Amino acid sequence: MKELLSKKIVNLKPSGIRKFFDIVQDMKDAISLGVGEPDFETPWHIREEGIYSLEHGRTFYTSNSGLKDLKIEISKYINRTQGIKYDFNNEILVTVGGSEAIDIGLRALINDGDEVIIPQPSYVSYEPCAIMAGAKPVIINLKAENQFKLTAQELENCITDKTKILILPYPNNPTGAILTRQDMESLVKIIKEKDIIVMSDEIYSALTYNDKHVSICSFDGMKERTILINGFSKAYAMTGWRLGYTCAPKEIIKQMTKIHQYAIMCAPTTSQYAAIEALKNGDKDVEEMCKSYNYRRCFLINRLKEMKLDCFEPFGAFYVFPCIKEFNMTSEEFATKLLKEEKVATVPGNAFGESGEGFIRISYAYSLDTLKTAMDRIEKFITKLRNE
Repeated sequence: MKELLSKKIVNLKPSGIRKFFDIVQDMKDAISLGVGEPDFETPWHIREEGIYSLEHGRTFYTSNSGLKDLKIEISKYINRTQGIKYDFNNEILVTVGGSEAIDIGLRALINDGDEVIIPQPSYVSYEPCAIMAGAKPVIINLKAENQFKLTAQELENCITDKTKILILPYPNNPTGAILTRQDMESLVKIIKEKDIIVMSDEIYSALTYNDKHVSICSFDGMKERTILINGFSKAYAMTGWRLGYTCAPKEIIKQMTKIHQYAIMCAPTTSQYAAIEALKNGDKDVEEMCKSYNYRRCFLINRLKEMKLDCFEPFGAFYVFPCIKEFNMTSEEFATKLLKEEKVATVPGNAFGESGEGFIRISYAYSLDTLKTAMDRIEKFITKLRNE
């Protein structure tokens, strides 16, 4: 049977995020800080709209690209938050989460042998999706001393005549790093000079804690060469609704829609109606959740400092990425031992690329009480390691 399987797929590594999550499900009294899923319920008025759509029999397929009213609201949202205008008819596609948008965006652009630049540590789907699309992934190993920001020099050093796409994963999962407008300016210059496409994954754009999120699409000449990806999972606590969207030039959206049409047909109808309500009336919900995440973020940063566990201060998403190199253990060994001895699940940093080795990802998308208990256990664990 093995000979019948696709070698390309067989050689892909399974997600390092899910491994520890699956283990902790069967472990009594264990605390999981491993999954990037908000602990908030989807706000009631959004759920209510989904229920209303079912009660009124809206169980039909929508158009392939999504409900017209939803695409209009997406266009309005991006315009009011970033000052960028997208034509809802031709430049917006509603997808099954941001993950589908990553997959079909790469497939719509890649010819065999094209190179895709992927800064790491970053979300686990980028590299395998690039490989499945027939691309050669070119990895940039980001540095903790640069707060895991992509620099212009790092970008320029890896561009070749085969470079097609740069994936720009900010705010970043797993590090929580962001790029400011000033950070992006030097990148934009190179991107335009070298004539490459950007896939900007902005799924955490609403969860920033210092300055307002800046989209690379807001720079002159960048909307025309960028696939912007966003969704509802993180900002609106709608992970299970499986809804995202992508905005891009109409020529790209046309090809992405073609793939979406054959593979998916359309995003879930109930979720689309709920998302209209989220965009129309959900700003206050996002603001309140963001305040709570920020409080938890500050709590974790302070606790890590008290433990003398090195960690730069992240200003986006809902993760911290502390360094555990002092313990002379791999990230996998550290996370496994922590789970076994103190029943706290984190994610080894190398799940997000080789440059994540020596770090662990801790999600603060959990209640403060849960975080307090977990951090007490982690402190006990590292104190024991230091005394061994």
